[in-house]
Amino acid sequence: MMMRRRRGPSLLGVAAVAGTAAYVGNKSAQKGAQQQANEQAQNQQLADLEQQNAALAAQQQQLLAQQQAAAAPPVAAAPAAPAEPDMMAQLKQFADLHAAGVLTDEEFAAAKAKVLAGG
Repeated sequence: MMMRRRRGPSLLGVAAVAGTAAYVGNKSAQKGAQQQANEQAQNQQLADLEQQNAALAAQQQQLLAQQQAAAAPPVAAAPAAPAEPDMMAQLKQFADLHAAGVLTDEEFAAAKAKVLAGG
């Protein structure tokens, strides 16, 4: 039996290979475009979230500043010199301490003399 020699690929075979390659290439390009669109959407979402975070941080700082301003006591003029306690009140206080046994007779006499001398 005689063997036939093959001459090379047929036109139909070449067309099939070329069609398949074109199909695969087209699908790959579509996938790449879809991935790029997904990446862009994700980047936009991230940018939106960063803007929201920045706005929230600014609001939080503003609220904190308002709270600190509200909590700060108002600045008043320099306080006036404290009034000297009444001599009678001081003597009564020392007498009560003496009667309670906190001050000895000598301590009470010294305190009384000091109050009466104006010191």
